[in-house]
Amino acid sequence: MELTGTWNYPTSYHLGAGRINTLAENAINMGMKRPLIVTDPGLAAFDFLQDMHTALNIAGLGAQMFSDIKANPTGRNVADGVVVYRAGAHDGIIAVGGGSALDAGKAIALVAGQNGTLWDYVDDDNFMKVDGAMVPPIIAVPTTAGTGSEVGRASVITDETQHIKKIVFHPKMMPGLVIADPELTLGLPASLTAATGMDALSHNLEAYCGLGYHPMAVGISVEGMRLIKDWLPVAFRNGSNIEARSHMLVASSMGATAFQRGLGAMHALAHPLGALYDAHHGTLNAVLMPYVLVANKNAIEDRITNLTRMLGFEKHGFTPFLDWVLEMRDNLNMPHTLAELGIDASKATLVGDMAAVDPTAATNPVVFDASQYSDIFKRSVAGSL
Repeated sequence: MELTGTWNYPTSYHLGAGRINTLAENAINMGMKRPLIVTDPGLAAFDFLQDMHTALNIAGLGAQMFSDIKANPTGRNVADGVVVYRAGAHDGIIAVGGGSALDAGKAIALVAGQNGTLWDYVDDDNFMKVDGAMVPPIIAVPTTAGTGSEVGRASVITDETQHIKKIVFHPKMMPGLVIADPELTLGLPASLTAATGMDALSHNLEAYCGLGYHPMAVGISVEGMRLIKDWLPVAFRNGSNIEARSHMLVASSMGATAFQRGLGAMHALAHPLGALYDAHHGTLNAVLMPYVLVANKNAIEDRITNLTRMLGFEKHGFTPFLDWVLEMRDNLNMPHTLAELGIDASKATLVGDMAAVDPTAATNPVVFDASQYSDIFKRSVAGSL
């Protein structure tokens, strides 16, 4: 069954096969005359990207493409994009791709009209320095179902000089329009379908388990996990299933909407590991997930038991849920240990120190110190649950 829908939460969201064909019309309606397409090198040569570029130009839009972006986008990538944006006198961003391209595109949009550099707007209240009127309109076109960056007001960018992932936030960074066309995800390899899908699960799960009172986020996260439980295995086995791809796009966006409630130790560890080892973010979250669940068990057991009821598990409780996570990973051919990603425990102290001060650590159900994060990391390397 093909799914289509248009809604306005948390931004204007257009879901449906073929809706990419409305891109030029929507760009014009948003006031763009010379948009910059921001994508990653792997996608830049794809036919649909070339077709998109051509369609924009036929519509009279002076579009240009920028694709010099790493899988874990860096401050240099953003700075280079800003140079291209300014040199081309662009007036809008069309970010196309997975989390790396979407995060980079939003960060370029943030900085392009400002006097400072990206790092001037990181942390605490520094986003207040941004002149919001100078942030151009942004359209997001996700081609993976994982990060949910298309509905986010922040970007995660690596400071390559300090080897730290930093979160850049501003309300104007949320794209004004999301075009979620499942046809653009059909070419996603099974391995990336798995890794990005597990990333979406981590967002929904950590939002559900997080601290603070936010019933709307909890409700969204539960439905997001239900969609992932039912449809990620289908998308993995049959990548051409439009229904599965549609549900996964929505579940990904739901995870990023839900984690307004906060994230937790999976991301607190994944961020430094991504910065230090340049490993894929979704894969890191997939590996870390069961180890973090076990570490958080005493604080989340009742919530997880309720979750198994809401998701229709035959058996209820923490252990059936943990077993499901492990089974899901196995069925998706995901690694069980960080060692399988070429990561050893030699930097355990550094990783623990970095994780303990990562912004996402603040909303983990348990406040771990650096030594406890080091221990979770070492268990994840060794495969010790």
